[in-house]
Amino acid sequence: MSEKEERSTGKEILSFIIYFAVVIVAMLLVIRFVGQRTEVSGHSMENTLSDGDNLIVDKISYRFHDPERYDIIIFPYQYEDKTYYIKRIIGLPGEKVRIDDAGNIYVNGELIEESYGKETIKDPGIARDEIKLGKGEYFVLGDNRNNSSDSRDPSVGIIHREDMIGRAWLRIYPFDSFGFIKHQ
Repeated sequence: MSEKEERSTGKEILSFIIYFAVVIVAMLLVIRFVGQRTEVSGHSMENTLSDGDNLIVDKISYRFHDPERYDIIIFPYQYEDKTYYIKRIIGLPGEKVRIDDAGNIYVNGELIEESYGKETIKDPGIARDEIKLGKGEYFVLGDNRNNSSDSRDPSVGIIHREDMIGRAWLRIYPFDSFGFIKHQ
């Protein structure tokens, strides 16, 4: 092999290494700041999301607007590393949330009409007494209300905006359920 061919081969290898490094860095930036894949584990969001669903989480939209009522969000569980919960926002900052013994949800004293809950709530938990949400605080529930650890449970409690990882955006698996997640 001539010296010219060796330089050409060396340039190609260097070019490949640089290209590969750029792809890896771009991928890490997208995962860190734009979106990431997550898998639903458990039944707390049925019938909307099922155990084993793979989702893409939108991590960027909340940089431009506030989370809205009925958004499905992902946040870390405070008592276990690398454990994340996925729930639906019911109460927004500044609102008062209460759940009565009949399972009715009240926001600012008004009954909210929503059809996300799979069944009537049997245990209002800490929401039996009215909860006043402060700045940047959100009250969340799972759609499978009687099979969900959510804001009614003191171990989950109120979710703070800075703890939100993002918003469920796209279901990528199972393939027969592929599509955008409906929030509203």
